[in-house]
Amino acid sequence: MLNTKRHGKLAAVAVMAATALAITSCGSNEPAKSAAGGGASAPAAEPVTITVHTFGGGANFGYKKAVETWNAAHPNIQVKYQNLTDRFEDVYLPQLLQKLQAGSGTGDIVGIDEGAMGLMKARPQFFTDLAQYGLDSRKTDFPAAKWDNGINKDGKLFALGTDIGGMGMCYRKDLLEKAGLPGERDEVSKLWPDWASFMEIGKKFQAANPGKGAPKFLDGPNTLYNVVLSQEAPKNGNIAYFDTGNQLVIDKNPAIKTSFDTVKSYSEAGLTAKLASFTPEWNAAIKKGGFAVMGCPAWMLGVISGNAGDEGKGKWDVAGVPGGAGNWGGSYLAVPAQSKHPKEAAEVLNYLTGKEGHVAAFQEAGAFPSSLSGQQDPAVADMKNGFFSDAPTGKIFSDSVKDLLPVFLGEKHAQVKTAAEKVLEGMDKGSIPYGEAWTRFIEAGTKAAG
Repeated sequence: MLNTKRHGKLAAVAVMAATALAITSCGSNEPAKSAAGGGASAPAAEPVTITVHTFGGGANFGYKKAVETWNAAHPNIQVKYQNLTDRFEDVYLPQLLQKLQAGSGTGDIVGIDEGAMGLMKARPQFFTDLAQYGLDSRKTDFPAAKWDNGINKDGKLFALGTDIGGMGMCYRKDLLEKAGLPGERDEVSKLWPDWASFMEIGKKFQAANPGKGAPKFLDGPNTLYNVVLSQEAPKNGNIAYFDTGNQLVIDKNPAIKTSFDTVKSYSEAGLTAKLASFTPEWNAAIKKGGFAVMGCPAWMLGVISGNAGDEGKGKWDVAGVPGGAGNWGGSYLAVPAQSKHPKEAAEVLNYLTGKEGHVAAFQEAGAFPSSLSGQQDPAVADMKNGFFSDAPTGKIFSDSVKDLLPVFLGEKHAQVKTAAEKVLEGMDKGSIPYGEAWTRFIEAGTKAAG
């Protein structure tokens, strides 16, 4: 899941440098034991409460039902689930970093978007080694790339995967049909096999919706940019802003320039609603039909359904993505070293990142499982999403992730991404001239990288 799932913007860059300060681990020193799964756990010495902190819009991580199920079966280990904000990079992440540095204030379990995993892997002092509680036995349950990203620079397992962001294109079928376009998902997918076709459909939609107050074809720059980048990065060395040596390549990577140019062309054509993702205006436009189409990693389904509410049910659907598949986002859970109950926290983390937790999250929020057992479960593979016009989302997202390759995300990926996308937003809204935007984009990313 991101936010990026879910996945907002980073403003407090200065706090990053402070995270280099070492903090003594508060983890337990008791012998390693296997963490319990979804079944009843052994009684604790006394009842404990495990706080789970996540982020994300709409249904966010999709843990409401999973937590209810856990609490009913584990009276001695009760989970308190708190989704703190819908904005990851400029709200949740800086606050989490401050709490990790201070040695207090985090949840017993914390969600981390994949874009910040490089940052967290470089700071092993902040997190519990999950192997001491038996979670290293889960290795074969995950694709290699998802598992490996949870290993820190000291070679310790500190996080397990929640979801993976396989790609679709979400759309308002009623708005397409009013514009004289097909609304049925197979026909919609045929409309845009590539980005050139997608642009032509956008122009047809906009021609049918002239004037102030009419819906736009796309929401704004962020979702389009990230969809294109998810496709282009694997074609260009499986890197984005940084190469595998953690050197900034924002000005050299063709994947970045192609993604930037794509956003610029759609903005210049007047096809965007000029909305920055995960803002109140963007949320309202989802609910009110302010735009027709948006890039849609699996976790975005929960964001859309959560914002649109019951009146949006049946108006939205999911089609294929121009140019093929892609992966945007996906998150992890970790146990901070400051947790006073790391053993119990590891049990809960194991459950939430296991088959039962993954299936429940997909059913609730569309968060496509990163575990192989979760992906293969019939409840996922055969699922049709009632909110999205009974779209076979299990099959759609299974197909979109089966051939994906991991993209390297550097230690400072999150702050560079945020700074660069702020320029995209300014360009789209008109505060940054199109002719100056690429230079400003490079300058902003370079400054954020330090």
